[in-house]
This record gives sequence, structure tokens and C-alpha cells, in this order.
Amino acid sequence: MEIKIGVRSVHRELIVETDLSAEQIEEELRNSLAAERGVFAVSDVKGRRIIVPVAALGFVEIGEDESRPVGFGGTI
Repeated sequence: MEIKIGVRSVHRELIVETDLSAEQIEEELRNSLAAERGVFAVSDVKGRRIIVPVAALGFVEIGEDESRPVGFGGTI
């Protein structure tokens, strides 16, 4: 699952590839927003932890699970 995180006053978004489902990401985001002075934290597929203060969040875009084609896709 790909997540794009927009951070206030930063011109580039963070792009994170995670093993979490869209529902798990949304639940973590809701819990983070509900906590006073909270942070939004998620781990990527390589085990790195990304932590963004909730006050700095501009947006969180949750992508769809999709299988990516491998190869050139052409036929002879």
C-alpha cells in the first residue's frame, strides 16, 4: 500500500510503501488525530518508522492495493 503524506511548509510529500491495509492506516491516523499533541507513525516495508507530528500534517493520501505488471508487457 502506498501512502503519500503532505507536511505543512514542505514542498515535497513523503511517499511510504507499507504492508498495512487502508483500514489499518486510516485507524492509525484517526487515533493520532484524536490524541492531544499526537504523532502519526507508520512503518514502511523495509522496517523503517516514519513519524510526523499531527500538527504538521497537511494531508494523507492512501493508495489502492494493486499488482504491478512485471516485464515489458509486449507480445510478439
